[in-house]
Amino acid sequence: EAPMRNAYLRLEHNSTRGHPILKGLEDASRIIHGVWRVEVEAREKFSNPPLTLIPSYPDLPMEKVYPRVAKTDRPEVYLREVGLRGPQPADRSEASHGSVGTTSDGGRVIYFPWDIDRTFWEVLCVDHFKLLRNSVEWATNEEPPVAITGPGVLDVTVWRQKKSMTVHLVNLTNPMMMKGPIRELIAIGAQKVRVRIPDGARPRTVKLLAANIIPRVERSGRYLTLTVPAILDHEVVAIDL
Repeated sequence: EAPMRNAYLRLEHNSTRGHPILKGLEDASRIIHGVWRVEVEAREKFSNPPLTLIPSYPDLPMEKVYPRVAKTDRPEVYLREVGLRGPQPADRSEASHGSVGTTSDGGRVIYFPWDIDRTFWEVLCVDHFKLLRNSVEWATNEEPPVAITGPGVLDVTVWRQKKSMTVHLVNLTNPMMMKGPIRELIAIGAQKVRVRIPDGARPRTVKLLAANIIPRVERSGRYLTLTVPAILDHEVVAIDL
């Protein structure tokens, strides 16, 4: 179905008891839909979907611009957990406590039958961004290996090798970030980096390769915290294990 006009997503806060993928959207009852949508039929039962469809309605003439249907039971996201008990559609209790997703042979899957990624890239709607971020956090079901706090927009990549761990910080802060070649580099300020060290690893040295300095590092349990003073284009946090 495309292109959809005046289609919306109803956020089912009450029926899902606040599912994690709706975090940060508590004050919204509906948000805009995407542009392309696939009609799907589930083979399993998925109860209490966090997002349901409000179908398209005319955008002209003005007297016809109103929703024909206020609520449907058609899911616009499917969440599934697989664990020791076999395939189970996700529910709030499992999502809250991670009782299935944390098993050694289990996992989580999220399926959007519409173009949330493409729509976000073109429209940059913050509601779609929150859904994407929350979905990744719910599906991975673990604390990220690196957390960055600071101004600007960074692309962060973590590499793990046998005796090292490397964190690449690429500065994307630029008005041309989404629209074409970057014409100039705009430096950003200090970034606080918190790295989770793998089990059994003993960090020996930490160095910032682009700045060519050894930063002050604080360690608390499995976590290293340091500050990158500034980034022009690219900084690399190199940790010898």
